[in-house]
Amino acid sequence: MVLGLGNIIMGDEGVGVHVVRALEKLPLPANVECLDGGTGGFILLEPLQSADHIILIDATDDGNPPGTVTRTTPRFSQEYPPTLTAHDIGVKDLLDAFYMHSGERQVVLYAISIDPRQPISMDLSPACTAARDEAARLIAAELNQAC
Repeated sequence: MVLGLGNIIMGDEGVGVHVVRALEKLPLPANVECLDGGTGGFILLEPLQSADHIILIDATDDGNPPGTVTRTTPRFSQEYPPTLTAHDIGVKDLLDAFYMHSGERQVVLYAISIDPRQPISMDLSPACTAARDEAARLIAAELNQAC
């Protein structure tokens, strides 16, 4: 499962959803499900629990230049970079619940650095548009190699 998180009316904060939408246009293995997780919530716990392999995509305010794409495999939610608060619940809250109920299944996180001080918009900045394309390419390659 590839799960993109973010609020698309908050500009770059919605980049995770934009990456999932870009991935849906690429050739992916038949067993890969792309899910627009929007602003999250515990409703996402069930799809996460039923997935064998999980890739999350979310915006982060981690101090890197906007558009930086980082791939990590943190073992615990507290190891995740700082995500933004435009979600119903935080990614860390969702992952804490997931880890408590599902054990230690690996979750891969693609974090895309953004500048959170931006006007409300449904468009991505040029830096995040490039990051969307880069992340989609990297994730598609990872999925095609794994499957």
